[in-house]
Amino acid sequence: METQLVVDDKNNLVEMRPRGIQQPAPIRLIATIISYIFHPIFIPVYLVVFLMKTNPYLFADLSDIQKNRLLATFVILYVVFPVVSVLLMKALGFINSIYLRTQRDRIIPYVVCMIYYWWVWYVMFNRAELPRELAILSLAIFLASIGGLMANINTKVSMHAMAAGVMAAFVIMLGFSQDISFGIYISLAILLAGLICTSRFIASDHIPREIYGGLLIGILSLIIAIKLG
Repeated sequence: METQLVVDDKNNLVEMRPRGIQQPAPIRLIATIISYIFHPIFIPVYLVVFLMKTNPYLFADLSDIQKNRLLATFVILYVVFPVVSVLLMKALGFINSIYLRTQRDRIIPYVVCMIYYWWVWYVMFNRAELPRELAILSLAIFLASIGGLMANINTKVSMHAMAAGVMAAFVIMLGFSQDISFGIYISLAILLAGLICTSRFIASDHIPREIYGGLLIGILSLIIAIKLG
């Protein structure tokens, strides 16, 4: 399943990978839906909401308005800005597809998103009233984007798998730092990470090393963020 260069119907040279065993259409549809619901741009927002719901005491110093502003910050910088940036890149011809199917298409989005991710970490790190967990999470996402860009030199590592790795490692980290029972959340996080990666096997053209590599980058990024945070 190595990448091949082929000429498309517009006489452009593009990358293409032969697909493996095709799954039935309903399974592919479910995998595609899961891939959209747990797209990498949404994972940080899900994790912040999860942290607020399971650890409300960490945000005791914040008013409801401040909490809403914090959540809005994550939505804007992790969802809105990346989406708008990719759409602009496509309109200006910097990338061939908003789905970033090739390594070349992913270079500029990686660099642009790294700027957004660095800014989130800088804000989270320098606001003393915010829990340390947010600084660790934002740093892990920034490091994962760096790891993804470096890996992109040789292979089209799965962004979904990177996000799943960060998510699972973050929930496990919370479990080790809490006095309350966190076993069910850890189990669900690991199950969800597996579900996301399996969906990418079915709904994308990623090869196994790109899925496993992305998962590893995400996990290592969270571990390094803990050490540095």
